[in-house]
Amino acid sequence: MKIAKSAKTAWFQRLPLHLAVVTISLLWTLPTAGLFISSFRRQDALLQNGWWTVFQHPFDVTQFHIGNYIDVLASQGMGQAFINSLVIAIPATVIPISIATFAAYALAWMQFPGRQTLFVVIVGLLVVPLQMTLIPVLRAYNELGLAGSFLAVWLAHTGYGLPLGIYLLRNYIGSLPRDLIEAAAVDGASHLKIFTRLIVPLSMPAIASFAVFQFLWVWNDLLVALVYLGGNQNVAPVTLVLRNLVGDRGQDWHLLTAGAFISMVVPLAVFFALQRYFVRGLLAGSVKG
Repeated sequence: MKIAKSAKTAWFQRLPLHLAVVTISLLWTLPTAGLFISSFRRQDALLQNGWWTVFQHPFDVTQFHIGNYIDVLASQGMGQAFINSLVIAIPATVIPISIATFAAYALAWMQFPGRQTLFVVIVGLLVVPLQMTLIPVLRAYNELGLAGSFLAVWLAHTGYGLPLGIYLLRNYIGSLPRDLIEAAAVDGASHLKIFTRLIVPLSMPAIASFAVFQFLWVWNDLLVALVYLGGNQNVAPVTLVLRNLVGDRGQDWHLLTAGAFISMVVPLAVFFALQRYFVRGLLAGSVKG
């Protein structure tokens, strides 16, 4: 009887917290829901009333259609831009992850002169605004003939993402049990075997965490793509196409909502697929114990 009363009291004590969490979740989800519903509405209906009016007649399917998505994907170039964004985002995520993982292992477990100084310099790069590098890098790209190509954006995002990746992964890898690393070394394992057989499998939470950060940043980036790709529409990602829709077709809200939701699909899928690693990767290297 006492246990039941205690559980009931604890439930009532946590009720305000649960209500606050539900309320915040609804407030964060509401704009996305409105965007999703608006993307299926006709232009005249979208201009006449708000998206919430669809709930007055929820079973009236005539107020929805997929023409907005067809128009955006076909005539507005969003389909090609979606493929371009994948071509940009996947290598621009894999390349810095690979380099950062090797560098983090070297900074955490390999002894060489200037190791700590190098790590401090890398951490210091986190505070350097990327806007300071746009003009010098663009001039170098123009001289090398890389401007307006996928390679230019891959290299730029790799350079911009490496300091954060090395910092996160070094802290995580450095917190792994020393006895495990030393036992593998005593058994004759080389640095490469230790890295591939121990470090990478044990560091998957941190690697996935950085992958989420890097992929979302690259996918949603407009500034880097605008500067280094310029007006080359053949390699334009979804952010550039959306910008053109806003600038050229700002009155076509039905197309903007459809295009915006298309750009959100992949980041949402990546985040939900890797969310179980996200918090573990961020916190595991921050404390010891």
